[in-house]
Amino acid sequence: MNEQAEIILHQALQLAERSDWEHVRLRDLAATMDVPLLTIYQYYPQKDDLVDAWFDQADRAMLACQQLPDFEHSSPQEKLLTAMMHWLNALAPHRNVTRQMLYYKLEPGHVHLQAAALLRISRTVQWLREIADLKADNLKRIEQELYLSALFSTGFIRWLTASEPALTTARSWFNRGLQLGRWRRLWH
Repeated sequence: MNEQAEIILHQALQLAERSDWEHVRLRDLAATMDVPLLTIYQYYPQKDDLVDAWFDQADRAMLACQQLPDFEHSSPQEKLLTAMMHWLNALAPHRNVTRQMLYYKLEPGHVHLQAAALLRISRTVQWLREIADLKADNLKRIEQELYLSALFSTGFIRWLTASEPALTTARSWFNRGLQLGRWRRLWH
């Protein structure tokens, strides 16, 4: 991510922490940073692009877990758990804002954002499959993708809505789901 884009995203998150995501305005963001609105537009043509950038950071953190010692020697199930937890850990500093971002996407008038959210989940699940080196094809691949999409989405929602400790709640959910997936022979 470009340094200026990262600074803008960080500032937007800080503004949301002071009020909420609904009240973050690109105009206010530009004023806070003492830059023209055009600068914000160059990196984020619409407010939802900030949300995408935030989730892109989580995807990068998830992919970076491959650099951990002994990661490549782990089982596919362990790789999936580690990757999903790294994804959530990347979002953890702004969990409340992340929840607000999701609610923003789910508003009835934001059907276009909801469709994009489904594509985002699919993209993250594809990266999860790559990280875990899952090689299934045809019907087994479809089953893997559907199962991982459901597990990942429900774990994310549990993390967003859990009372503390949210990461423990999500880890437990992912762990149970991944064990069930292993029982169903999905991780071969």
